[in-house]
Amino acid sequence: MSLQMIINALVNAALIAPPAMAFSLLFGILRFPNFAIGGYITVGAFAAYTFNVVFGLSLPLAAAGAMAFTALVVWGTHIIVFRPMQEQSAITLLVVSMAVTLILENVIRFFFSSDVRGFDIPLERPWKVMNAHITPEQLQIIAWSLVIGVSLHLLLAHTRIGRAMRAVADNPMLAAIRGVNAARVTAFTTAVCGALFGLTGVFAGLDLVIEPLVGWNLTIPIFAAAILGGIGSPYGAILGALLVGLAEEATILVLPSTYKVAVGFVIIAVLLLLRPQGLFGTAEIKK
Repeated sequence: MSLQMIINALVNAALIAPPAMAFSLLFGILRFPNFAIGGYITVGAFAAYTFNVVFGLSLPLAAAGAMAFTALVVWGTHIIVFRPMQEQSAITLLVVSMAVTLILENVIRFFFSSDVRGFDIPLERPWKVMNAHITPEQLQIIAWSLVIGVSLHLLLAHTRIGRAMRAVADNPMLAAIRGVNAARVTAFTTAVCGALFGLTGVFAGLDLVIEPLVGWNLTIPIFAAAILGGIGSPYGAILGALLVGLAEEATILVLPSTYKVAVGFVIIAVLLLLRPQGLFGTAEIKK
């Protein structure tokens, strides 16, 4: 594998690691795989585009606005759609979440059309490192992904709300007995995850394009990374994202690049057959 392929794999991993961590956090709290993440990422991308291009804000300010707006959308969707249905089965909620992402994508398409768009930022030449190329935007994506991983670790391990999040994820009933406000923890978790999905939309707009299906195109790699690392384990999602990124680039060695999309499906299928709990997950104990 060449240096260019390794760099591309790192960029892919940095792009899907934050939403994979958010997906795992949501699963741990809400107990169902939320496929609305594609719609949330699309909302984040177009929110950042609106703040940057329409309102003329700098990209950092536009990214902050997109994170806040997407956090509000994710929290509002939980309150309006998922919380009233919390007694339903995980399969039912999964289907509903797929409907939510379709609704969000089509609302975006109604207001913005299906045209491909981009941010209003200065064009910069790629940097050359030993015959490999990396753009400043890609380097920023990698750096910010590392910052997010460290920040999330500090949040979960060294703050009161982080310990409450882990308690609710491990055993909601026991956490309630110990005085943890599950509703408040859930609201905080959905907002944090929404902010991560919004930032992923910004990353996607920088490295890919801004269009209504940008979030859906990332859904399978994100889901594969979360399952590979152990669904419900945000730390495992980081390693899962790295392995998925490497696997997608390695595919190019033997197959055309159009087959990269199938890598996520293959990873999911193999893991469900051989190790459903993922690399860092715990096998369910059946009595």
